[in-house]
Amino acid sequence: MHFTDFKIDSSYLDILKKQGIINPTKVQEKVIPQVIAGNDMIVQSPTGTGKTLAYLLPILSLINQNSDDLQGLIIVPTRELALQISTVAKSLTENNNINILPLYGGISGSSQMNKLKKQPQLIVATPGRLIDHLRQNNITLNDIKFLVLDEADQLLLTGFKPEIDYVVLNSPGSRQTLFFSATLPPQIKKLAYRYTCQPEYINYSQTHDEAEYISQEVILTTARQKFPTLEIVLDEENPYLAIIFCRTKRRANELLEKMKKYKFNVDVIHSDIAQNKRERILKSFRNGDLQYLIATDVAARGLDISYITNIYNYDVPETPEIYIHRIGRTGRAGESGVSSTFVTEEDTDQLHAIENHLQNSIPKRKVDIRTTNK
Repeated sequence: MHFTDFKIDSSYLDILKKQGIINPTKVQEKVIPQVIAGNDMIVQSPTGTGKTLAYLLPILSLINQNSDDLQGLIIVPTRELALQISTVAKSLTENNNINILPLYGGISGSSQMNKLKKQPQLIVATPGRLIDHLRQNNITLNDIKFLVLDEADQLLLTGFKPEIDYVVLNSPGSRQTLFFSATLPPQIKKLAYRYTCQPEYINYSQTHDEAEYISQEVILTTARQKFPTLEIVLDEENPYLAIIFCRTKRRANELLEKMKKYKFNVDVIHSDIAQNKRERILKSFRNGDLQYLIATDVAARGLDISYITNIYNYDVPETPEIYIHRIGRTGRAGESGVSSTFVTEEDTDQLHAIENHLQNSIPKRKVDIRTTNK
């Protein structure tokens, strides 16, 4: 199948061709026709499967370029994801008259106000900043045709349900709602059906793809030996680009200092890092100027960076869903990747929960820390 098989404006197809994108992914094959047909959708699909283009292409094709009304609203959990999606959307509309605006915290509200006055037709927003503008009557949802909840499990599991409820209640009942989530725990699935109307449900399981493209392992260690073990593993593997996950900002900062002491090419992102600095760090990582990026789960959610070869779970994730999101940063678009999780005796319950979720045992190995030269 080719993108030309869909009812999409040829101007977008020309841009895709220039970007070297010819054939749709499996998710895009299933989603694009349903969006064009006007159906609400609940799509369970891991990161890296092409969800962004799956909804952007048909929405951009259906937006009325001759109207200044706000017609599309995409809600995401993080600033980075808002920027990322808006950048993709703008790259697709270079030959069209569609005004796209990312809205997120950490930057001047007056600057965003000036951009809102230019009447965007599509907004990509984080919940907090969006609600601020709605309550100040800077934005009206009266003419919304498309509402997209991307990374919806993260939106709802991290406390943004009141904001989502507010948007749903204040947007037209005739809107088309598209719900995208990498995982669908029962409570999230229940909300998904509440926000949508007779939705088409698509569950694109990446279980087999993960087995094919992402090599997973558990590295057995102790709390005291964890950092020396990480040193050895990084020295041996010398990955091209790698994300190292920590549970908390404090743990991430502590690891940053340790890695810098041993001259690793590393930086960190989390919610306490100023937005402009986060953007500079991510740009350096994308360009390959940084080899290692330490991140908390919220800060890294939705990042789409090519050529990430390795994921290191320095701290075991608290839930299987978080584990799925973490390892989904690698093995994207058919590329191979490796995920290594450092497990101490205290992490046994979390590891069992992850393996039960995967319905598979993750291979274990031990590292001899006596081999370190540091």
